[in-house]
Amino acid sequence: MTRPAPLRIGTRASALALWQARHVAAAIARQDDAPLVELVHIATEGDVRSDVPLWTVGGKAFFTKEIDRALLAREIDVAVHSLKDLATLLESGTELAAVLPREDPRDALVSRGGEQLHELPPGARVGSSSLRRRAFLAHACQDLTALELRGNVPTRIERLQAGRYDAIILATAGLKRLGLEGHITCHLSVEEFPPAVSQGAIGVCVRADDVHAQRWVSPLDDRAARLTTMAERALLSSVEAGCQVPLGALATLVGEALHLHVAVCALDGASMLTAAGTAPADAANAVRLGERLAHELLAKGAQRLIAEVRGVGNAVAAP
Repeated sequence: MTRPAPLRIGTRASALALWQARHVAAAIARQDDAPLVELVHIATEGDVRSDVPLWTVGGKAFFTKEIDRALLAREIDVAVHSLKDLATLLESGTELAAVLPREDPRDALVSRGGEQLHELPPGARVGSSSLRRRAFLAHACQDLTALELRGNVPTRIERLQAGRYDAIILATAGLKRLGLEGHITCHLSVEEFPPAVSQGAIGVCVRADDVHAQRWVSPLDDRAARLTTMAERALLSSVEAGCQVPLGALATLVGEALHLHVAVCALDGASMLTAAGTAPADAANAVRLGERLAHELLAKGAQRLIAEVRGVGNAVAAP
């Protein structure tokens, strides 16, 4: 029997991105008569601009657009992303063919002295590159000092251990995938720190006209991960917020009921808006649930909080 044509998987070259790409490659390889798989490393704008906070930079899809453009240029056949980095409006001609089973979506605190979040002393330096985390940190603990923290996961931990921070906040999923969960001091509650939309999920994109790639990627799709992230992404799209806005959301599937909780926070932590709802567990209702809660948030004034945050980013970015 003739072996199927190889698949080229596009990925960033960070340790976590490579873990995710290899995870997808291994899942493809477990299928009968699977094709050979090659990893293609692609540098993204987010990798290149590692010296500035991304929330001060205009645009979106900092870690995905170069990979998706390589997909459209037929330089690769499969694009593997952290789904939280993928814009809600996909590049024309691509499709999200699979969402793999979701890892723990919670944020985690890693503290140098082993302190829990509310045990950190006043003025303690907490590192994060996420506006969402910094806003919810300010809401939960107003006496802490948030500092910018870029770099891959191991680098961030090294900077903590070197004494540049007293604690840092990272995604639990990334720590677990890299075998670094032993560094976790505690998981942060989703009520105080609702995670980024789709946090913990791996998204796999292919060209919409590539039947060969779809044949091997589509079986990797996980129903629970697909429905929960679909609700969260519909919410994000309807609020018209990007990754630089302090919005957190988490959908969970309980039986055949889909639950969604969402919060938007002022950057200084002074105010927070929340909404929650439930819908039947199918694709159409997942989208409607996300859209409904988005409209609820907007009616409560979420657009004002988003505009304030974008104004801060524009002011910082201005020459």
